[in-house]
Amino acid sequence: MGLNDPQWGRKKGNSGPPDLDQLWRNFNKKLNGFFKRKDGGGNGSGGGEGSGGGSPKRYGSSIGLLAGLLLLLWIASGFYIVNEGQRGLVLRFGKYVETTQAGLRWHLPYPVEIVEAVNVSQVRTVEIGYRNNVRSKVLKESLMLTDDENIIDIQFAVQYILKNPEEFLFNNREPENAVLQAAETAIREIIGKSKMDFVLYEGREQVAAKATQLMQEILDRYKIGIAISKVTMQNAQPPEQVQAAFDDAVKAGQDRERQKNEGQAYANDVIPKAKGNAARLLEESEGYKQRVIASSEGDASRFKQVLVEYNKAPGVTRDRLYLDMMQQVLSSTSKILVDQKNGNNLLYLPLDKLIQTSGSSSSSTLAADVLPAAAPEAVPDASRTREAFRGRERETR
Repeated sequence: MGLNDPQWGRKKGNSGPPDLDQLWRNFNKKLNGFFKRKDGGGNGSGGGEGSGGGSPKRYGSSIGLLAGLLLLLWIASGFYIVNEGQRGLVLRFGKYVETTQAGLRWHLPYPVEIVEAVNVSQVRTVEIGYRNNVRSKVLKESLMLTDDENIIDIQFAVQYILKNPEEFLFNNREPENAVLQAAETAIREIIGKSKMDFVLYEGREQVAAKATQLMQEILDRYKIGIAISKVTMQNAQPPEQVQAAFDDAVKAGQDRERQKNEGQAYANDVIPKAKGNAARLLEESEGYKQRVIASSEGDASRFKQVLVEYNKAPGVTRDRLYLDMMQQVLSSTSKILVDQKNGNNLLYLPLDKLIQTSGSSSSSTLAADVLPAAAPEAVPDASRTREAFRGRERETR
């Protein structure tokens, strides 16, 4: 009857499962029967010589089969599987032999060799200054002294992986504790050489980078087989007892920086304007200088030319100069002088007062009415004006 037969172990009229205790007892009885038959054949009693001679052979073959089965099981127990991301370290009588890669492997079964599986791809984390939560502080680890003799409360985490599983297992009894102590030593050394403001504000990344480098150097000297992958600053602040005073100092520093920035902004606004005005004045003065020099040189040149003409005809030149000067002087006045043809009487027209008394609307009309009437007499012929001028000179003489 096969083992998979549903009727295996069942008796007639009994549909329940087989009794394991009964099966074990039956097995012991059969085993005792083999030993009894062996003893009876050795004594040579009775006429069962043929049957007594065959029993030891059957018993020996059964023992050999059992021993072979046990040997196969022992050999098969040496197969093991190394998962991806792990390494298998084979120990022979407790001594390291080799490191196996991922896959199905075989080693001499226990107790000759054993295998230690180590995960080399797992990112492990060590917390310094806290446990599981930033609020769960460990003050003996987190409180540190800075270079300017201030106390700072800092918590950070160190992430690392295994780069050498042999060194990780055999060179240190508690590698995780060694990582924690090396991290605390490195961060205390760096904080002790830094200012408090540098650690709290602008220097966090630099502190983490220096701590990573120093931790790796320490662990390499210990030969623990660990590679530091990242140092994360979780929190950095003054102790709780002086937190309020520190906040006031920070606000005062911020106010100082704000006032400095405002002053610098005002200076940046005023100084360029002042420099621009100074440059403009310098350019204007230089332009005035050049203009005066050029005007003086032009007047001198014109005077020389007039002098030459004056030497040729003094009277005509003198009259011309007089007329030009009068025209230049009277052109900027608001009075009009009309020289009549016969007589020395002058007609005075107070146009400035008339313009002041009249409105803006009537001023344009008044100027249009008066000026055209006076224009024909106000501009005499050049010859007639010259003759009148000569007549006055004769009378004066």
